[in-house]
Amino acid sequence: MSFLWPQMLWLLALCPLTVAAYVWLLRRRTATLRYPGLGLLQQAMGPGRRWRRHLPPTLLLLAWAVLLLAAARPVARISLPSEQQTLLLVMDVSGSMRATDVKPNRLVAAQEAAKAFIRSLPRQVRVGIVAFAGSAQLAQAPTRNHEDLFQAIEGFQLQRGTATGNGLVVALATLFPQAGIDLAHWGAGGPGGAGAVTATPLGSRGAANPPPWQPVPAGSYTSAAIIMLTDGQRTTGVDPLEAARLAAERGVRVYTVGVGTVDGETVGFEGWSMRVRLDEETLKAVAARTQGEYFHAASAEALHQVYENLSSRLALETHETEISALLALAAAALVLLATGLSLVWFGRVA
Repeated sequence: MSFLWPQMLWLLALCPLTVAAYVWLLRRRTATLRYPGLGLLQQAMGPGRRWRRHLPPTLLLLAWAVLLLAAARPVARISLPSEQQTLLLVMDVSGSMRATDVKPNRLVAAQEAAKAFIRSLPRQVRVGIVAFAGSAQLAQAPTRNHEDLFQAIEGFQLQRGTATGNGLVVALATLFPQAGIDLAHWGAGGPGGAGAVTATPLGSRGAANPPPWQPVPAGSYTSAAIIMLTDGQRTTGVDPLEAARLAAERGVRVYTVGVGTVDGETVGFEGWSMRVRLDEETLKAVAARTQGEYFHAASAEALHQVYENLSSRLALETHETEISALLALAAAALVLLATGLSLVWFGRVA
């Protein structure tokens, strides 16, 4: 907890003075009411009733302390339902995903973890699927229909190449159909080199005269996020750091997940073999540039845990919220309680 006006906390020093004043008033009243029957009256009250005399003032003192705390304008970090309504899963389907260092293999583990992740999301969240290898395609437009999403995930076909940047560009073009992201430009001869970038048209993505784009602060777009899972280094296509720049300018957070061992593994696919290594440096840079986060999953269990963490983070967001009003309400409740108890026990407000 932090405070907008921390200097007001000095007012809490008044609380001990208030306690001292209360004790002084009690002693003064006792001295004033000295008479022979006082001892008998105290015995009649008994120890079980004496505490009642002090409870209402104690509650009032507590209310006074809470009000003084509210005067400092405290700010607390509170988890609230996320505003994100669309998630794009950008998933690697390159030949290296057949490696078995993640059981039963990387692709199957990724498919099962992705489906479990989708099941855990609130129903109002739309999810889209982008698959990439040497090229990138929108496998499933954003939808709330889980069966369509599962069908798209189960239909993955392994291909050659790893164009991580292309997957991000397709995801951005899906999220911002009016932003004028020219897929043909980025995929053929544009920044980042070769590697086809294709996607199912959504809205008027191909508008001839897109509106002018003004960059926004990284991580400021709260309506959508991208989760990219890959197991290797980029071999073709758009530079993923350039694609991350596009995402950052649009305020979209990119959460990157590296699946597999850091040292990599030698895999064979369609008559060729190569050693695939996890490019953690680039994945961390992509996440950092977009205000996202990088996760490493070296096993199927770890991959499921990563998606569970993402599910909880994307379902709830932590916000800093001033809670002065809540403290003032609590103080008012304490005052009412003290007043009510005093009226019930003593027939007056004392």
